[in-house]
Amino acid sequence: MNIADSIQKVVTNASIIGAIVATIGTILLGYWLRKTDRLKDGAVKTLTTVTMTVALPLLAFTSFMAPLNQKTLNQGMSVLVWGIIIYIILIITMPWLYVKYDKDQRDVLGVLTAFGSTTFFGMPIVGAVYGAKGIMYSSIFNIGYRIFLYSYAYIKMSGQQLKGEHIKKMFLNPIVIATFLGLFLWLVQNAAPQVMATITNAKTGAVTHQNVAFYRIDATLPWLNSWFKTLSSLASPLAWLAIGANLAQMSFGEALKNKTAWYYSFNKVIIVPVVMIVLVFVTTAMNILPVDHVALATMVIMMATPVATVAVNYAMAFNRQSLMASNTSLISTIFATVAIPFWIIIVQLLGDMSMFK
Repeated sequence: MNIADSIQKVVTNASIIGAIVATIGTILLGYWLRKTDRLKDGAVKTLTTVTMTVALPLLAFTSFMAPLNQKTLNQGMSVLVWGIIIYIILIITMPWLYVKYDKDQRDVLGVLTAFGSTTFFGMPIVGAVYGAKGIMYSSIFNIGYRIFLYSYAYIKMSGQQLKGEHIKKMFLNPIVIATFLGLFLWLVQNAAPQVMATITNAKTGAVTHQNVAFYRIDATLPWLNSWFKTLSSLASPLAWLAIGANLAQMSFGEALKNKTAWYYSFNKVIIVPVVMIVLVFVTTAMNILPVDHVALATMVIMMATPVATVAVNYAMAFNRQSLMASNTSLISTIFATVAIPFWIIIVQLLGDMSMFK
């Protein structure tokens, strides 16, 4: 298949186009609702709270309610390792993009470039395009992200030592709890007590009887799983509405004139995912930590997200270039919203390469 055929295949794929339209359309809707004051400030905070404490944790947990096979396990472990390696690489290399800035600006911009909004911005898009497997991979990938975000990023931005309260905050995060619980249950399911369950293939409608772990609620308690799925399906629209509403509350004038914010956004949304692609391309070709198309696409989209809210909060809390951080948050969110459709198309084209099959 040549490039032209591949591009046509992607741009005519209804599910991909639907996911792109849903993402951008809902963000614009959230912007309009907040700008016209139909969505109040308190409502925006509620949307964010529901997304972070209910919808996203359930999205992560239910993605692990799936059979364990060797291929998926190998992919998951590769994604886990990549989720650690990539942040080590970004932490070391990203400050070099800002050598012309003073040390304080360079340190802050380095942290802001390394850490994106992979949970709030990335996971809903991955789920919309790649379904449960994409969510599983993104949840595993985020393990390394959270380790470094709550340790290195905090120490770098605060100038303080890591405290027990920050470690506690990290591990008591509902999304972290749901991810580790789901991952553990997924890994040990073949050793857990088994029960006979009736499983219906969602695509073909075929019905089979299989032994599954007793806690595999997708098979043993389909009514409970259906409820969890309903709540988890709120993650994408609520997150996108909140992103749009937050944009409506920001001051565009100064941010749009800030050249550093634009330069940062290019680095965060373009350069960082390119680094991810190059590294994975080279190592997969050498059969080192090889990944398939869904794993590659998940990691690239997670890398193409705007600055992490937690990182911006660090900048504000410790008075480290807080105005610059706010401007980068606004511009990178706009930049990422525009760029994500192109990244989805690019990774779909890469998926046609034999090494990512």
